[in-house]
Amino acid sequence: MATASAPTSSLLSLLYRSYPKAVPSQATEVDLHTLTPLIFPTVLFTDAERGEIESWLPTISKLTESLKDNADVEAAGLGEQLKTLNTHLATRTTMLGAKPSVLDVAVYATVAPVVEKWTPEQRTGENGYHHIVRHVDFVQNADLFALEIPAEEKVAVDLDSVLAVPKPVAPPKEEKKAKKEKKGPAGEATVVVGKGKPAEGKEAAAAAAGGEAGGKKKEKKEKQPRQKPAPAPAAPLSPSIIDLRVGHILRAVNHPNADSLYVSTIACGDAPGSENTQLDEETGLTVRTVCSGLNGLIPLAEMQGRKVVTVCNLKPVTMRGIKSVAMVLAASPRNDDSHAGPVELVSPPEGAEAGERVFFEGWNEGEPEKQLNPKKKLWETFQPGFTTSDGLEVVFESAAVPQVSETAATKPALGKLMVKSGGVCTVKSLAGATVR
Repeated sequence: MATASAPTSSLLSLLYRSYPKAVPSQATEVDLHTLTPLIFPTVLFTDAERGEIESWLPTISKLTESLKDNADVEAAGLGEQLKTLNTHLATRTTMLGAKPSVLDVAVYATVAPVVEKWTPEQRTGENGYHHIVRHVDFVQNADLFALEIPAEEKVAVDLDSVLAVPKPVAPPKEEKKAKKEKKGPAGEATVVVGKGKPAEGKEAAAAAAGGEAGGKKKEKKEKQPRQKPAPAPAAPLSPSIIDLRVGHILRAVNHPNADSLYVSTIACGDAPGSENTQLDEETGLTVRTVCSGLNGLIPLAEMQGRKVVTVCNLKPVTMRGIKSVAMVLAASPRNDDSHAGPVELVSPPEGAEAGERVFFEGWNEGEPEKQLNPKKKLWETFQPGFTTSDGLEVVFESAAVPQVSETAATKPALGKLMVKSGGVCTVKSLAGATVR
């Protein structure tokens, strides 16, 4: 059985890759009990924190051994152990609260391979291990730990894709006790001499001097409530907040870690040095990297050297180790929940230039937002209105988006997807399709 002084090879490998000064590469085992101050020499630990490290190390070692041959949590009978760990992390950033320790690295090496295989329900469902998933993502990316993990080996965690919000967990007893001690009897806050409000100090002085003549109390002037200015009316919702542009796919390749994805290098007209872009050495253009789930639906040859329509202000997302910073618009049959196809890329009109703005006819007022807030579900609000007409033109059907009903009366029922220089975006053959 593995012990705390003999970690699994994956943990040992991670330790000497990340902390070569503390763990030499020729080491075959390491004593985790003494490793924390070597890895984090500038962090001061209390006796209580050192004791917490000692108490957790056997638990983590046992969990490591149990998961060694069986990553199925229920089959290995590990549900309770993981629930305990998840609850512990519910009120802490690290295993110790905020300070880093070898415990965090050991937990990561133990549970990361398991988290990678978990379903969305196991990760963030009603009974999911939300806090373990959050801890894994924090440890693998935080400068606090500086772990040497290649991007493709990190666990892909979508922080915006949470199935159920976890229930709040009460803080530890020590924290409750500390808060209680700050209050006086009957729950009243203790008063520090000299720290009262100025008005209170004056009244106390007056009372000490005998108070007002005739024992009358000085009446306080009632404060008149301030009139807050009325908030400015919110601008009407419009699909123009979505940053749609002509994109030029320079090249596309199969994703190295996902059979269903392509990785495309796309010029979207960004200025050199713009956020989420890089310089393409072959062409000298400023480009974006885009992952799209089109592998098996569109031949790779059709993805090369062509113009497309891109959504450029969605929040970047890491897909199987590669950061994707835009989305390519494509059409598929309505109600195709199985995503079996067929799928057709949206094509801008002939002669459209990379970076040219794309908008729906009649809905081109205002400027796109820099980045859509995922919590507001703005893309999800407007996308149901993205469809294709009988003439194979891409259009915005306002009736499909109830949120724009107030302004829809003055807009076209089917606003065509246009480029700024003129011309309509189209698909090959799919009429009445969903575009996303």
